[in-house]
Amino acid sequence: MSRHLSLLVVIAVLAFVASPFLFGQFGGYPPELFPVPQDDPPVQPAGWAFSIWGVIYAWLVASAAFGLVARRSTPDWTAMRLPLLASLVMGFFWIPLAGHAPVWATLLILLMTACAILAMIRAGTGDEWWQVLPLGLYAGWLTAASGVSIGIVLGGYAIMSPVWAAILCLILVCAVTLAVQVQRPMVWTYALAVIWALFGVIVANLSPVSPATVIVAGLGMMAIGLIAWRARRTVTDPDHP
Repeated sequence: MSRHLSLLVVIAVLAFVASPFLFGQFGGYPPELFPVPQDDPPVQPAGWAFSIWGVIYAWLVASAAFGLVARRSTPDWTAMRLPLLASLVMGFFWIPLAGHAPVWATLLILLMTACAILAMIRAGTGDEWWQVLPLGLYAGWLTAASGVSIGIVLGGYAIMSPVWAAILCLILVCAVTLAVQVQRPMVWTYALAVIWALFGVIVANLSPVSPATVIVAGLGMMAIGLIAWRARRTVTDPDHP
């Protein structure tokens, strides 16, 4: 079973990477899909922040290939493959769904995120750079993207104002990130991906300035960075206060 899963993960990763080429690049939810058009939602990071997908794609492909060739039946790899496979399969269909149904796309990305986090938590510790760190980057960015998606939907359907939706969702993203970090404190790429997204939100809200959004995102960056640093320091040096 583990041998078949390793091959399926490779196929799913390649399909996931091909998705933007098959369905078109995702540049945000079309504003006209919402009762209140979301032309420049404050919860959304600056466009350049999405370049992180290039690193995620390349690292996931390398990880899956290494797992197939060198770790096909290794127990440290087997436990994470099924949730990762589920996340990638859902991810293949996400772009076409997001272009037509933001609410359903939000539900789907939440499921993708949950599976990615589970895969990261289940991952072993023997192949840090080949297995758990790429999973961390993927899961971290999905965590941030889930919050962005929820925030846009809340604002787009006038459930909350866009700014308050951004504040709420940024707080939720930070809370989830901190909770996940407790489970795998050494996976620094998870925190890094969320910090990158929060920095993108700050830059996007500088012109015109949205003070509340910038402050919340900035505090979130500092909290996540501090907790990640302290957790890693504690694991590597248990005697350090």
